[in-house]
Amino acid sequence: MVRLVSDARILARALADPAGVGGLDAEGWTALLAMARAEQLVGTLAIRVDGLPMPVAVKAILADARAAAEHGRRAALWEAEMARRALAAVDCPIILLKGTAFVAAGLSAGQGRSIGDLDILVPRESIDAVEAALLAAGWEWVKPDPYDDAYYRRWMHELPPLIHRERDRMIDVHHTILPLTARITPDAAALIAGSFTLENGLRTLSPNGMLIHAAAHLFADGDLAGGLRNLWDIRCLIEEFGTDGLDMEAKRHGLSREVARSLRLVDALFAEGTARGADRLYIRRITARDGWGRPTRPITRLGFYVRSHLLRMPPAMLARHLWTKWRKA
Repeated sequence: MVRLVSDARILARALADPAGVGGLDAEGWTALLAMARAEQLVGTLAIRVDGLPMPVAVKAILADARAAAEHGRRAALWEAEMARRALAAVDCPIILLKGTAFVAAGLSAGQGRSIGDLDILVPRESIDAVEAALLAAGWEWVKPDPYDDAYYRRWMHELPPLIHRERDRMIDVHHTILPLTARITPDAAALIAGSFTLENGLRTLSPNGMLIHAAAHLFADGDLAGGLRNLWDIRCLIEEFGTDGLDMEAKRHGLSREVARSLRLVDALFAEGTARGADRLYIRRITARDGWGRPTRPITRLGFYVRSHLLRMPPAMLARHLWTKWRKA
């Protein structure tokens, strides 16, 4: 039988080397499936291990996961099409981001991927026209609170989130890839200029642009929640496209450190590489799940949560923001 580790590295190993699941016992499968669900990677796992020997009950669970992922893929593409139609009269590029971009472009990173909101990137000078067109087409504000609205518009990298009143699907409209208050200021115009056009007229970032966005989202804008899924995206993009020109482009956007760390952690988690220095702490955070899929290592998670807020805005501004939110609550 396969000897289990006590965290989500068993999921990373199963994704990287699917044949290795053949030695799992019932406890091992329970842990693997629980972690995959918790990390929103069960559809991806189902694709990776399809056709391998496994218990009948596991086979049924993974068949359901593949069906759900396919339904999610179609729903995501339809939502992208609805946005395309709504924005057809707006004279600006519409760039799909994250999971919807992967499935729209037919990339390996989209195989079995869980897809939530529709994320798009548009030029900042077009943001008012895009907003008006979406509101006219049936989207409405999720957070109508005046403070939240003003906060998003002044400091964030996106509009306040919108939801369609009939389809109940959310859209996040970005004009850059990191908050305006962040220490790093990527060149959004360059990302848009380098984007690729799909057959329907929508666009995706270039392969290097996708890698840079994934690294920015993971290491410069959050607490690493969902980090394993993001690292798997990066691993798939590297395997499919390589990294030619990545260093130079990452430097252009001020994200050299984040991109380099993403490459090291992909190697450590999916290629049995060795994590050193601070990378070990990142691995500890990303793999913080027990055999039931529950979050573990609360102190580590708290530390990264605090870090995420400090990355987003200077301490004084953060204190004012949290005080305001506390008073409103």
